[in-house]
Amino acid sequence: MQHEDHAAHTHHAEHAAHTHHGHALHDHGGKVGWDMAAKATLHCLTGCAFGEVLGMIIGTALGWGNAPTMALAIALAFFFGYSLTLWAVVRAGLGLKAAIGVALAADTLSITVMEIVDNGVLLLVPGAMDAHLTDGLFWGALAFAFLVAFLITTPVNKWMIGRGKGHAVVHQYHR
Repeated sequence: MQHEDHAAHTHHAEHAAHTHHGHALHDHGGKVGWDMAAKATLHCLTGCAFGEVLGMIIGTALGWGNAPTMALAIALAFFFGYSLTLWAVVRAGLGLKAAIGVALAADTLSITVMEIVDNGVLLLVPGAMDAHLTDGLFWGALAFAFLVAFLITTPVNKWMIGRGKGHAVVHQYHR
């Protein structure tokens, strides 16, 4: 089968150059700096850490066991992780419904990886889950868990941002 008008197909090269079609304002071409990935991960870690610590404080104050306390801490980590992004994009002028979609798209994988890693580390540190808020072991294990989660989640965020996903979606709303 012959092409009737080969000239009509010359636009393919031009089309291929437009990789994002307005879906994101930053075309990283797959080359994303570690600094951008680290900032995105630190943003995620801030919300997660706040939620987790608050959940542990509430669970401990109410005398809950490890499983319900951890469940509350994880739920609050997601809540505060999403909330930081939601607040930023709403402040930039995006409507609430659209902002929720952006926050879910930008943060879900990052928060999920972070929560799996940091809670997994806490479960592996002997005595960490039974330590009280006044124990150095509690805070030391938590800091270690957050550090490990940061180190593992940063490459995930780098990969996502390089593909126009994750926090790359959020950056288009920053002014």
